[in-house]
Amino acid sequence: MPIRVARIFNTYGPRLEAGDRRVVSNFTVQALKGENITIFGDGSQTRSFFYVSDLIDGFMAMMSSEASLVRPINLGNPNEFTILELADLVLNKINSKSQLLFKALPQDDPGQCQPDISKVREQFGWSASVGIDEGLELTIDYLKILLAE
Repeated sequence: MPIRVARIFNTYGPRLEAGDRRVVSNFTVQALKGENITIFGDGSQTRSFFYVSDLIDGFMAMMSSEASLVRPINLGNPNEFTILELADLVLNKINSKSQLLFKALPQDDPGQCQPDISKVREQFGWSASVGIDEGLELTIDYLKILLAE
């Protein structure tokens, strides 16, 4: 029986819950409320952020293909940002006066989280297309509405 298994990386976008504890929604909600932005560690750890429509497109590319898979495929956006860079982007897009609040980094926090999407690109011709600027604007707009309700 043909199967497809995807390993999903740091997805964000509309329909996030305001308190889902993901870094994009945490920073956005804190900035919208004028609260301090909580950064664990010094903010130099890196992440790649994957917009939800790219996730759906990746699933569709995998499921509609005749290609055979023997192992999981990474679905994500390989463009990396530091946590500090993400915080600055959010603050600038919202024009927030929130301050950065640094807390101890959890021991199990990875210093880097970047997907290798070479297999999905090679086998299915897929790669992420929504950049962080566009994705953040859509996410911020959604969370503004959610917080206003």
